[in-house]
Amino acid sequence: MSLTRDRSLADRLLRQVRSCCQPLCALLVCTDGWNAYPGSIRRAIRSKVKETAGRGRACLQVWPQLCIAVVIKRTAKKRVVEITRKLVQGTLEQAQALLSASHGGTVFNTAFIERLNGTVRQRLASLTRKCRHAARRLAALESGMWLLGSTYNFCWPHHELSRREAKAQGRRGEVLLTPAMASGLTNHCWSIQELLSYHVAPPPWIAPKRRGRPTKQTEPPGRKQPSSHEPARPRPLLRLRKGVLCSTTS
Repeated sequence: MSLTRDRSLADRLLRQVRSCCQPLCALLVCTDGWNAYPGSIRRAIRSKVKETAGRGRACLQVWPQLCIAVVIKRTAKKRVVEITRKLVQGTLEQAQALLSASHGGTVFNTAFIERLNGTVRQRLASLTRKCRHAARRLAALESGMWLLGSTYNFCWPHHELSRREAKAQGRRGEVLLTPAMASGLTNHCWSIQELLSYHVAPPPWIAPKRRGRPTKQTEPPGRKQPSSHEPARPRPLLRLRKGVLCSTTS
């Protein structure tokens, strides 16, 4: 969540996308006409490459199989009258192959993310256009987004996924299936009470790092301390001083 739509927001978003990707895999990213997206994608989807042997810093290079497509829509009287599609990174043949493998249509589009945005705006009043319900605090809006995302994935059956599952099983109608069930995260449709009462395990405790100088040890670790009843070691009678053996004095 951010109050402004700027380059830092795009960088944070693309870093999250990068964390979900397999390294150096073929990737097609379709965006709208915002100019910050292509640069943020190139900065996020890159890895360290050592070009020369020996010492030296490894340079960051964009993945060779990365394709970036931009879809620009021009509207007039609240209707889309023109759509411009262009490829700003990668080759057209590679982008078409990735698009057909994803089953996301035959042309470059942003329909899936727009459909998700429509679902979010429909079910969260703070994001509805031209409404009287305004979010006064950013924390409340972020909490609503987390609740919406959790219920969308675990509690609400997805119609398209349900139809596909019924068709795969040879049944008529729909087999209720949520996105979490389709991903293998759960085996049933959760209720709101089950979702809100689910106990999440806390993260493992890590001991804090001690600050300052370490304490000096008088004795090396592992050395056995002499007991009181053990006899004391005799003092040597001779000592080497400047290459000459001298008698010690008590």
